[in-house]
Amino acid sequence: MTDITCDRCGALTPPHDVVSVASSDGPFRLLCSRCFNTGMAHLAEIRAFDHPQFTPMRLADADGVAHEFHFRSLLFGDQLSLEAFESGTHEEDCAGFRFQLLGDLQSDPFELLGELVQKIKRCLAVRHMVERSGRLEVAGTTVRGRIESGGNDDGRMPCVVIDGRRVDWTDFGRMLMAFEGWQFRIELVDPSDEA
Repeated sequence: MTDITCDRCGALTPPHDVVSVASSDGPFRLLCSRCFNTGMAHLAEIRAFDHPQFTPMRLADADGVAHEFHFRSLLFGDQLSLEAFESGTHEEDCAGFRFQLLGDLQSDPFELLGELVQKIKRCLAVRHMVERSGRLEVAGTTVRGRIESGGNDDGRMPCVVIDGRRVDWTDFGRMLMAFEGWQFRIELVDPSDEA
C-alpha cells in the first residue's frame, strides 16, 4: 500500500493512519492521526493531550495463522478511540480484520491497548466460516462480521467481511441457503462494542 501525504504537516503516512476530514471550505482533506488529534484537542480545548503511538503486533487466529495489526488513536472530544487494522490488506477490497475500542479521555492509552488486544484475541479465537470442497460455509449457526461497500457502481450492494475475509453479498446469500427454512435474527452492533 502506498503512503499518503498528510494535507496539514506533509508527513508520508500509512493508509491505516489517515483520516478523511471535511474542511470549512468544502473539500475533504486527508490528515495523519497526529494532526487530526491536534485539531480535535484544539476544538475541545484540551491543552495536554499526548498523541499515543503503538508498535504493530502479531496475533494468531483459531487456525494458528498470524495476523499483524497496526494501531491508530483518534480523539473524539471527551473520548479516545483506539483502532486496530490488519496490515497487508487493501482498502479497496475492504478485507482484513478491524477492531475498535472507546475509552474516556482520562483513560490510560496503554490500558486501552491491553483491552483492545484482549478483544482481538477473543474474536480471532472463533471461526465463523469454513471452506469445504472449495465452497465457503457457515461454521456453526452464528455468523459475525462487518458490512462494507460492495464496490459496485451504484454503491447499493454491500459485501461482508467474515473472519477477515471479504465475501460478496451473493456468495453470502449462497452460504445462508444451507439454512433454508430457518429463522434468523440480525443485530447491528457499533464497531466499538463486542459483537
